[in-house]
Amino acid sequence: MMRKKRKRGASFGPCRSHGPGPATAPAPPPSPEPTRPAWTGMGLRAASSCAAAAALAAAAGAEQRPRPRLCPPPLALLLLLLLSLGLLHAGDCQQPAQCRIQKCTTDFVSLTSHLNSAIDGFDSEFCKALRAYAGCTQRTSKACRGNLVYHSAVLGISDLMSQRNCSKDGPTSSTNPEVTHDPCNYHSHTGAREHRGGDQNPPNYLFCGLFGDPHLRTFKDHFQTCKVEGAWPLIDNNYLSVQVTNVPVVPGSSATATDKITIIFKAHRECTDQKVYQAVTDDLPAAFVDGSTSGGDGDTKSLRIVERESGRYVEMHARYIGTTVFVRQLGRYLTLAVRMPEDLAMSYEESQDLQLCVNGCPLSERIDDGQGQVSAILGRSLPHTPSAQAWPGYTLETANAQCHEKMPVKDIYFQSCVFDLLTTGDANFTTAAHSALEDVAALHPRKERWHIFPSSGRGTPRGDSHLSVSLGLACSILIVFL
Repeated sequence: MMRKKRKRGASFGPCRSHGPGPATAPAPPPSPEPTRPAWTGMGLRAASSCAAAAALAAAAGAEQRPRPRLCPPPLALLLLLLLSLGLLHAGDCQQPAQCRIQKCTTDFVSLTSHLNSAIDGFDSEFCKALRAYAGCTQRTSKACRGNLVYHSAVLGISDLMSQRNCSKDGPTSSTNPEVTHDPCNYHSHTGAREHRGGDQNPPNYLFCGLFGDPHLRTFKDHFQTCKVEGAWPLIDNNYLSVQVTNVPVVPGSSATATDKITIIFKAHRECTDQKVYQAVTDDLPAAFVDGSTSGGDGDTKSLRIVERESGRYVEMHARYIGTTVFVRQLGRYLTLAVRMPEDLAMSYEESQDLQLCVNGCPLSERIDDGQGQVSAILGRSLPHTPSAQAWPGYTLETANAQCHEKMPVKDIYFQSCVFDLLTTGDANFTTAAHSALEDVAALHPRKERWHIFPSSGRGTPRGDSHLSVSLGLACSILIVFL
C-alpha cells in the first residue's frame, strides 16, 4: 500500500492546503516567538525608524517559499495593523518634522525677560506672552508628540495662566518687538532695542524712599537719617522732578518730617503733556494740579493716578518712562517711594547734581554717623523740651516692643522706628516705617536687598519676604528645560 506523499511547503495555522492531500496536515515545528512590538509603549511607534523598516523588509524578503494567497503571513498582518493605527506612514524613512519647543520657550523668555510684577500693566503683557507661548506649542504639537519637554511646557503654561487669571482668548505678543513697538511704553521700547542687537540685558531699575524723621534710602541703597529742613530735591532729571519740604517735628530738636511733596512729570513727545502733582498734610489728592487723573491719548494712558486709599495713599504709573511713585500720609506726615529705570534716573545735567536720591543728604544735613546706622545714635541724649511732656514717654524697651510688633526683622527700618519713637513720641512713625518697608517689597527690583542691617557697615542687604513673580517665572522656565 503506497503512502501518499505529503505536500511540502509552509503551513499557516488553520489555513487549508490547496493541493491534493488530506484535509488536515501535521503542524510544522513552532517558530520562535516574535519580539514584542515597540509600539506597545506609550507615545512610541512600532518600526518607526528607517532601520526598523529595513529590518522588516529584509525579513519579508527572506521567506522564499510560496504562500497561499488566502491566508496573509504574520508580517503582513503586523504591517496592516500598524497602518490601520496610523503609526506607520510613507514618510518614516524621510527626515521627521522638527519639534520646535525650544524655539517657543526661547521666544517666551525674550518676551518676558524685561517684565517686572511691580510695574503697571505687567499682568496684561505677561498674559499676552503666555498666549503666544501656548499658540507656538500648539503649532508644533504634532512634531513634539512624545517629547517630555513639550508636555512639561504645556503643563507649565496652563499653571501660569491659572495663577495670573489669563484668558485663553485674547491678544498675543509678537516675537518681533518691532511689530508691537509702542513709543509710549518704556518696556516695549527697550524690548525693540534688544531685538535690534542694542542692549542685550533687560533694563536695571533703581529705588528711592523717604519716610519718618526723615530717613532716606538712596538709589545706591545707602540709608541715611537727615534733617534737611525746608525744600529739597529728591529727584531732578530730564524726565521727572520730585521735591519735598520738611518741617521740624519737635521744638528744640533737629528732627524733621515731610509735610509737602511736589512731583513734576515732564512733557514727553506725544506721550503726555507736563503734569504736576502736589500733596500736603491732610490734602492727598487723586488728581494732578490741573484736575486730570491721566496723561496721554488712547484707552491705555501713558500716565495715570490710582487712588488706593482715599486721602491716604495714591500711586502714579508712568508707562512711557517705566516709573512708579507711591505717596502716603501717615499721621501728619508724608512718605514717598519711587522706582525708575537707571538709564533715565541718571539722565541729568551737571547743574542738577543736588538730588538726595542720587547723592544722599549733604554731610552737614545728616544726623547719623554717615553709614546709615541709626543704632549708633540711639544711645545719644534725646531732646528734653517743655513740649516733651505733651506725648506719652517711650523708653528704649517700650519703643523696641512697639516696633517689633509690626517689624519682626530687626533691620534698619526697625531701628528707624525705634529712633523716631524716642525722638518724637509719635506712634504714627511706627506705621510709617512699616509702610516704607512694604513699599520696598513692592518696588525694589532685588529681593536680596530689601533689608539693610546696620551691623555690616553700609549694610549687607539680603531678602526676607514674599516670593517674587520673577522667581516663579524662572522656576517655570527651568522646569520646561529639564
